[in-house]
Parts: sequence; C-alpha cells; structure tokens
Amino acid sequence: MVLLGGDGPAAPRALTSDEVNRLAVTRFLNYQAGGRAVTINVPNVDGGLVITASVDYRTHTGYGVVRGTGRDASSDGLIWWTATTVLVHPMADPPAVAPASPPASGWHSRPLLTSGMTLDTALAIVLDLGSDRPDNAALLPQNGATWAGREEVRGHSTDIMNGPRADTGTSQTVRYWIGSDGTMYRVEVAVASAPEPVVLDFDTQTYVPVQPLPGATPTP
Repeated sequence: MVLLGGDGPAAPRALTSDEVNRLAVTRFLNYQAGGRAVTINVPNVDGGLVITASVDYRTHTGYGVVRGTGRDASSDGLIWWTATTVLVHPMADPPAVAPASPPASGWHSRPLLTSGMTLDTALAIVLDLGSDRPDNAALLPQNGATWAGREEVRGHSTDIMNGPRADTGTSQTVRYWIGSDGTMYRVEVAVASAPEPVVLDFDTQTYVPVQPLPGATPTP
C-alpha cells in the first residue's frame, strides 16, 4: 500500500482548471512519448509479483522481467504482453532488466484474462495508461475526479488526483501522481482480486523499446 506523503493525506477537494487539464493529458503524454519504463507491483496473499518492464504506447505492448516476492518464485522469468495475450519465458534466475532483444524461443502463450486474475488486470491497466488523444477535461469532474494531496516521487513534485477508472474491469477509482507538466509518475488501483492496490511506478529504469515477438500480434 502506498501511503500519501508530502502535504497528504488530505481531504479530497475539487480539481482546479490546471489540475483538470493535467489529468486530461497525462495518458496522451504517455502516447506522445512512445513508451515508458515502469515497475508494476502486483500484490497477493503469498507476497506478490514485481514486473520491471517497458511499455510501448503506440503498439500497446509490454516486455520485462517478472519476479515473485515472499514465498512464490514460480513465476520468475521474462514476460511480454498485449491487450489480448500474455507470453512468459520461465527463468530460475532472471536478470535485473530484460534483454533488449527477447529470446527467440522458450515462450509459453496464453490469453490475457479480463477478470479474476490480479496479474492480468495489472498488465491491462498499464497498457490502458496511454491514449492517442487527451481525455475530455469537461467530463473528468463529473466522473468523480478530485485532488487528494501532494507528494514527491523520485525527486518530482506531484499532485495526487483521484480519476475515473481505466477501462479494465476495475470498479475502483484510479489514483494518479502527476507532475506540473502532466507527466504520470505513479498510479495506484484497487483491484477486487488483490488484498492491496496494484502500484505502477514510472521512470524507475531506462526505457528500452519493446521488440516484437514472432507470432505475437500487437493491438493498435
């Protein structure tokens, strides 16, 4: 669970016009950037999973290293995913970051589940955090967007905003940590299948362009 720091926690209040505009463009800025480096923390009752990845917001694909925390290391290895498919490459001792060129073989493919599996929900959420157009700023306050505090994230001063949920089957509000220029630095989402929120931290390592895998089709 991420605790609010800086000037938070604070009582939620209405967004100012500047805050609304920054929230409206934050997903679009991810798309404009082409891709972002991200660390995804996926909780479960045995400890959880940590995925250190790059996400391409033009092709909506992700690729990285997954490691179990706590007692479960059975999922360790490489992971590559789209909005419909998850491919895993098991490794007993995965590297700190994924090799720039994914291995040509050793992948196991399965459909991405749209509900009931916290990992897949987290993978879908991070792909949804890029959009080829800004969100409708006029609708954000009507859909429950509020300001919730301030916090410094890896040296960046951010405003914490509660925004409408991503279209990924989650029923809870999404919490965004957004910089003064609209850059997204952290996202937290409560997921029904998880004991604690899924936390996504951006710019935790260097972004490496996501390379395609043979037989895997990105979803534009």
